[in-house]
Amino acid sequence: MDATYFKHFCLLCYQDHEDGYTQLIRFSNGEHFEEIKEDLNNLIKLGVQIESITTDGHKSILKAIKKSLPEAQAQRCLVHIQRMCLLWLTRFPKHQAGMELRRLVLQLLDIKSDNDRLHWTQQLKLWHARHKDYLQEKTYHPQTGRYWYTHKLLRRSYLTIKRALPNMFHYLSNPKIPHTTNGIEGFFPS
Repeated sequence: MDATYFKHFCLLCYQDHEDGYTQLIRFSNGEHFEEIKEDLNNLIKLGVQIESITTDGHKSILKAIKKSLPEAQAQRCLVHIQRMCLLWLTRFPKHQAGMELRRLVLQLLDIKSDNDRLHWTQQLKLWHARHKDYLQEKTYHPQTGRYWYTHKLLRRSYLTIKRALPNMFHYLSNPKIPHTTNGIEGFFPS
C-alpha cells in the first residue's frame, strides 16, 4: 500500500504483491485514517484476504491496519526508513555517532536472515548504549530557558528506527511479505 502525491490530489493504491494486481485506488487530498480504514474494510467485504501490508509507516495507515486488520502484519518499508534516516544523517556526518548510525542504516537492505537481524539489532543497541548521553544533549536559550535537543536529526533518525523496529522484519518469517514498497512505487511514474 502506498500513496502518491500529485499536484492537486493524493492517490492511494492497494496492490497485490504477488501478481501486481491493483485491488483498489482512492483519490483523496491526503492519507486519512477514516478513508484508509474504509478502504481496508471494503477490501475485506470483497473477499480479499490480507495477510500483511507493506507500507511507508504513515501513522494513519498503521492505525487503520491495526483497527481493521488486527491479525495482519504491518511490514515497514525498509527503503523508506533508510531514505529518511540518510536524509537526516547527511552524506558526511560530522560526529562519530552520526557516522556509526549511518553505517548501520546503510546495512538495512542487506538483512536477509534472522542471524543478520539479530546481529544488526545488537549493533543498534550497542550504538545506543555508546551514544545515549550524546542523544540527550540539550541546548538552552539563555533568555527564555527553553531548550531543544542539540542533535535533533541524529535523534530523529534513531527514534524512527526504534519506533519501526517491531514491524521491520516480518518478511524474514514469511518470504511472501515484501520488505519494501518498491513494487508499487514504480506503478505511478513521476
